[in-house]
Amino acid sequence: MRRAVLFGAGLFGAAALLSGCMVGPSYRTPPALPSAALKLREAQAAHVAPSPLPPRWWRLFDDSDLDRLIEKALVHNTDLRQAAANLQRARAALAEKGAARLPTGTASAEYDRERTAALGLGTSGTGGLRPLTTDFYSLGYDASYEVDLFGGVARSIQAARADYQAAQAQVDAARVAVAAETASAYVDACSFAAQAAVARETARLQADTFDLTNRMFEGGRSTERDVQQARETVEQVNAQVPTFEAERRASLYALAVLTGDPPAEVDAAAARCAAPPSTKQPIPVGDGQALLARRPDVRAAERTLAADTARIGVATAELYPSITLAGFVNLGAPKIGDLSRNQAFTYSVGPLISWNFPFNGAARARVRESRAQAQASLAAFDGTVLRALQETEQALARLSGAIEHERALARAADASQRAAELSETRFRAGSDNFLQLLTAERDRAQTRAALAQAQADRAQDQISLFKALGGGWEAAPQVAAAPLPRR
Repeated sequence: MRRAVLFGAGLFGAAALLSGCMVGPSYRTPPALPSAALKLREAQAAHVAPSPLPPRWWRLFDDSDLDRLIEKALVHNTDLRQAAANLQRARAALAEKGAARLPTGTASAEYDRERTAALGLGTSGTGGLRPLTTDFYSLGYDASYEVDLFGGVARSIQAARADYQAAQAQVDAARVAVAAETASAYVDACSFAAQAAVARETARLQADTFDLTNRMFEGGRSTERDVQQARETVEQVNAQVPTFEAERRASLYALAVLTGDPPAEVDAAAARCAAPPSTKQPIPVGDGQALLARRPDVRAAERTLAADTARIGVATAELYPSITLAGFVNLGAPKIGDLSRNQAFTYSVGPLISWNFPFNGAARARVRESRAQAQASLAAFDGTVLRALQETEQALARLSGAIEHERALARAADASQRAAELSETRFRAGSDNFLQLLTAERDRAQTRAALAQAQADRAQDQISLFKALGGGWEAAPQVAAAPLPRR
């Protein structure tokens, strides 16, 4: 067996010396966009800052329940578990491609007992058949190695490594999405609770107006039409409450699933949230260069381009001959004790050259197909870069609009509240009629509802900006892996 080991080592050494150049294009990272193109035009507003985005951006909301829920989702979310499993598969594929650099070998041990019929003499001296039994013992080792003379194996390893790195980036992209979706579901639950509270408070104020109108009707200072209009206003506001409550519960169910729990296991702290969170400081956005370096989808697209470029070399190598070094050693003897003798040792070694001539053009067509795929991946990479900048600019613009919208509605809500109070006072004194009071009450209700919706929209736009910035994956915890079910 020592000879077999030396034989395998010698075969590997010869194969390593024969490995040569690599065909196909060598990958280069696409050039970066000019500095002017990387400038974030919308990043000049007062509510953002040029400082780098922190890894755990959700902590800027200063909400411990939100922090806990996002950290839980980053560990147990099922989409993240799937992405992590795909990463493990890509790692195994890389190991499989790397194994092609080593020779393959098969050890064997065999025992044969064979019985054949042989012509011989019988007891009467006449010809006849008699059985002949033989034993044969053998130990063998077969080895083969495909010489990577034109770099097909090396290119396939490059492609597999880039695929693995793209899968890593896709896990990070899933982390970004899960963190944003969890924050969005939490904000929805809080916002719908706030809107339901506003509707209840508005209904209470409208109910007070209804009681006042009813008393004045009983005192002869109002009409039944005024009473019914006041009742209509109260019921219209009351009708909004069940819708807000239903949407709040739906958001809580979505939040439970995002954190890896069944929908029925609603988080108690999230269920108590009564107002959407808000950042207390300008949002740090950094610059365009840092944005592209941080966004996992850009990294995944670049690595996919690298993998597809390497596959051009894999396809090109198929146009050239394939050289395989193969051989075997064997120890064989009719008696097991004779296996150690020199006469029992046999071997064979030599190269095998094969070449699939591309007479039908299939191999060259695969090269063209690989080049076209690489061109498509380059376009996808360029598009991903542009979309990253676009999404960030859009998120910044929408957040600016949402903040100004919320501020204006806050001023309008103060004004409508004061107007409604004055109208009620004048109505009690008989200076205003009921229509004026009803109009003031409806204006107050609409403005309060619009402000609650604006606060929800502003919180969602903040989360959309954080998602566009692509952070949240840098310091993420390890994804939990559930054991496979067994019988």
